[in-house]
Amino acid sequence: MQINRDKQQAATLQVDGPFLRCSGDWTVSQLSALELWLRQKHLPEGPIKIDFGAVRHIDTGGAWALQRLLLKLEQREQPVKILGLSAEAGSLLELVRNTGITSDCVPHPCHPGVLEELGRSSFESARHSLELLAFTGQVASVWLGQMVRPARIRWREIIHELGEAGYKALGIVGLLSFLLGIVIAYQGGVQLRQYAASLYVADLVGLSMVRELAPMVTAIIVAGRSGSAYTAQIGTMQITEEVDALRSMGIPPMELLVLPKLLALVIALPLLTVYADIMGVMGGMVMASVQLDIGFSTYIDRLNIAISVQSFLVGIGKAPVFAVVIATLGCYQGFQVVGSAESVGRRTTMSVVQSIMAVIVIDAGFSIALTYFGI
Repeated sequence: MQINRDKQQAATLQVDGPFLRCSGDWTVSQLSALELWLRQKHLPEGPIKIDFGAVRHIDTGGAWALQRLLLKLEQREQPVKILGLSAEAGSLLELVRNTGITSDCVPHPCHPGVLEELGRSSFESARHSLELLAFTGQVASVWLGQMVRPARIRWREIIHELGEAGYKALGIVGLLSFLLGIVIAYQGGVQLRQYAASLYVADLVGLSMVRELAPMVTAIIVAGRSGSAYTAQIGTMQITEEVDALRSMGIPPMELLVLPKLLALVIALPLLTVYADIMGVMGGMVMASVQLDIGFSTYIDRLNIAISVQSFLVGIGKAPVFAVVIATLGCYQGFQVVGSAESVGRRTTMSVVQSIMAVIVIDAGFSIALTYFGI
C-alpha cells in the first residue's frame, strides 16, 4: 500500500472511559509521539476496549506498538478487546505475534550450581582429551606413512625448525642452567661445610643437574619458547585460512606443519639437555671454587666418581619424551584457534601451561618409576 507522506497524521491514542481510541497513521515515522504518551500516561483500570476503527494506515512498526500495548495490559491482567481492526492490521498483528520476541522468549541468565559447573568442566576436559588423543593418532599415522616412504620427509623444514628450537635457544638455556648450578652449589655448600663435607657439593650439583633439573628446566624453557611459537604460528595460519589453502592444494598440514616441528624438537631437546648439564656443572664448579676453595681439578675428579653413565642416560632419556609432549600440545592448540587474535593468545597461554604441567607430571612419574625399579 502506497502512503502519501505529505498527508500522514501522527498516531494518537485517547482514553475515553474504558475505551482506548486509536487514530492517525500507525507507521514507523509517526509513532514517536505515541511512544512518549505510552511511557508518561497511566492506563485505566478494569476491562479495556481498544477502538482501532479510526486508524488509517498501519505497518509493522505500528503492529509492534499495538503488540507492546497488548502485552502491557496482559501483564496487568486486564481483559482486552479490540474493535474495528481491519484485515490488514489483523494480519500484521498476527505476524508480529508469531515472529516477534517477547519478554517471555528472552532467556534469563542463570548461574550454574557447583555440581553443574563440575559436570560441564568434566565434560569439556573429556572432550578435549579425546580430541588430543585423536590428534596424536593422526600424527602417528602420518609419521608411520613417512617411515614407509622416506622421500616424503621434509628435511629442509626439519633443519629450519632444528635451528629455531635448537641453537637459538642455547643462550637462555645456558644462562639459566649456569645460574641454577651456582644456586645449588651455594645453598648446598653452606650446609655441607658444617659437616666438613664440602667436597660432596660436586655430587649434589652433578646428580641433581644430570638426573632431574637439567632435563626438566630445559623442557620448561623450550615449552615457553618453542611450544608457544608453534601454537601462535599454526593459530595465525588458521585465522588467515592458510591451513585450508594447504589442504586445497593437496598438502597435508600434519606433514608440513607438525611433523617437522616434532622431529626437530626430538633431536634438539636431548642436545640442549647435554648443554644444560655442562653449564650447570660449570656453574657449581665456579661457586665451589669461590665459596668452598675447591679447585677445578678436584671438583672434576669428584664428578667422575659421583656421576655414572646410568645417571647421565636417565636424564637424557627423559628429553625425547618431553619433546614429543611439548610439540604435540603446541601444535594441537594451534589447530584449535578459531575466529580472532584473542583466540590465538588464549590458545598460546593454554599451550604453555599444559606443556609445563605435563613436563612436571611426567618427570614425577619418571622419578617414581625409576625409584621403584632401583635405577
